[in-house]
Amino acid sequence: MKSWLLLFSLLLIGFPSHATATVGSAVDVSIITDNGQSLPFYPFKSSRGINKVYAEAVRGDHYRIVVQNKLSRRVGVVVAVDGRNIISGQKSWLKNNERMYILEPYAVNEYSGWRTGQEKVNRFYFTDVPDSYAAAFGDQSAMGVIALAVYPEVQRCKRPADLSTAAPGKAKESDAMKKDAPAARGEASQSAGTGYGREEYSPSRQVSFEPEARAAESILIKYEWRATLCRMNIIHCGTTYSHSRNRLWDDYGYAPPPPNRP
Repeated sequence: MKSWLLLFSLLLIGFPSHATATVGSAVDVSIITDNGQSLPFYPFKSSRGINKVYAEAVRGDHYRIVVQNKLSRRVGVVVAVDGRNIISGQKSWLKNNERMYILEPYAVNEYSGWRTGQEKVNRFYFTDVPDSYAAAFGDQSAMGVIALAVYPEVQRCKRPADLSTAAPGKAKESDAMKKDAPAARGEASQSAGTGYGREEYSPSRQVSFEPEARAAESILIKYEWRATLCRMNIIHCGTTYSHSRNRLWDDYGYAPPPPNRP
């Protein structure tokens, strides 16, 4: 049996008292800013296990991605922001061989920054594209998309315990504490991105986990400034909008034909 060493963190925060906008069926996902507000979601479409929504971002807001496992089994969650895996920083295709966070059954976790070590992250904040983490690598192919792929753990039959000998337990868990504070920055631009913000303490531990081959669910959250959502008629402001193709948002579907094939 092949196992992956994956990062695990347990949420230790309080939720805002108001209703929280969520998306997802295998997991609930919400985007919470440091002032306790939940980003408004505007449904786009859902098909073949892929949920797409638009979200309204506020320039300069620090934010965290809050995920609740709704299943009765552990799941691994690959999380990519602007097309970059938030643990490794590498270009993500939301595959099951990427670095991922583990959620216990019905657990709630939060992810508030780019993981830069076993015990630290650098915070997410909404900013203009040139100031974003992805743009620093020359990668704008999936800008403005918070993407998650949910992989349930492979379930295997367990042998009955041998009552004639003692068998020590092997299960281990760890927790992580993350503290947030507000900040603001940035200037006007048409598109949004996520910056590489201040460093914060965020301990984690690697655990053994074997994901299923196919994701149970994929969630794509396309965040934009309010003015851009208005031009796109997402919030019914009456003007038109054109945009370049986005690798995750526009192309997440069937395999295309090889290049130069008629």
